[in-house]
Amino acid sequence: MNAITIENLTKKYSTGTLALKGVNLQVKKGDFFALLGANGAGKTTIIGILTGLVNKTSGLVKIHEFDLDHDLNRAKQLIGVVPQEFNFNIFEKVEDIVVTQAGYFGVPRQTALKETAHILKALNLWDKRGQPGRALSGGMKRRLMIARALVHRPKLLILDEPTAGVDVELRHEMWNYLSALNKNGTTILLTTHYLEEAEQLCKTVAIIKEGEIVKSGTVKNLVNSLEKQTYVVTVNKLIGQGKIQDFDLKVIDDSTMEVDLGLNQNVTDLVSLLHENGITVKDLKPKGNRLEQLFLNILKTHDTKK
Repeated sequence: MNAITIENLTKKYSTGTLALKGVNLQVKKGDFFALLGANGAGKTTIIGILTGLVNKTSGLVKIHEFDLDHDLNRAKQLIGVVPQEFNFNIFEKVEDIVVTQAGYFGVPRQTALKETAHILKALNLWDKRGQPGRALSGGMKRRLMIARALVHRPKLLILDEPTAGVDVELRHEMWNYLSALNKNGTTILLTTHYLEEAEQLCKTVAIIKEGEIVKSGTVKNLVNSLEKQTYVVTVNKLIGQGKIQDFDLKVIDDSTMEVDLGLNQNVTDLVSLLHENGITVKDLKPKGNRLEQLFLNILKTHDTKK
């Protein structure tokens, strides 16, 4: 069963801008799904339509079994949303912000209080429950947004750039929490500019450009489709820029080189060849993020086909 079904979805704004051009997308129940794309690609428009904030021009959109054209309110009951911008009352207490949100979904107050306590403790916000929202740090405000989205126990959680501006340590804490949430059955749709976040968290990914889905599939299969992977190699000495048999070497500085490995090449062979040439490898790691490299390759290929 799908948590999200989108068929031939279009959106044309009154300005004439065609934001979505026949998008087809399926997110299976229980999936952790990443929707990737540059600013203006159409991600936020899709989220706006899913949550009932933006009216589509044409196409079919369903949340679980509920068609948004006929059962919008029932569909919205299944969704929790964490938008990009902070949109809570900064003068209201943290606990009250979450409890009030539960009331909008018909959750009884006593149930809401218990659920709020559970979520705030899980997100390390319980000690801040009596403070106004404005007193929280940026990272804590992000966690508060997640707590508010989860208080009515939605089956689908939509995260629009949830870790933007969050430091690395806190980002990893949030990753762990979201992973556990997904393992317990919550379907998650994530948009992010941190492509390592998608590779770390998500099972499935779709890449959108100028209102069109240009690639989709499992993260593993997409990453494995890369024709080559660039590695940064730290060594005891350099032999100059050139080739060692089938490996192209690019010198970066006095102790660092870059090497591109194709699908039929492996790190072990590279290290052995360097050793045979009197070079000791001190460190070897992938350059950048593989999903980011794939993302750029796909967009470049899509532009070429136009």
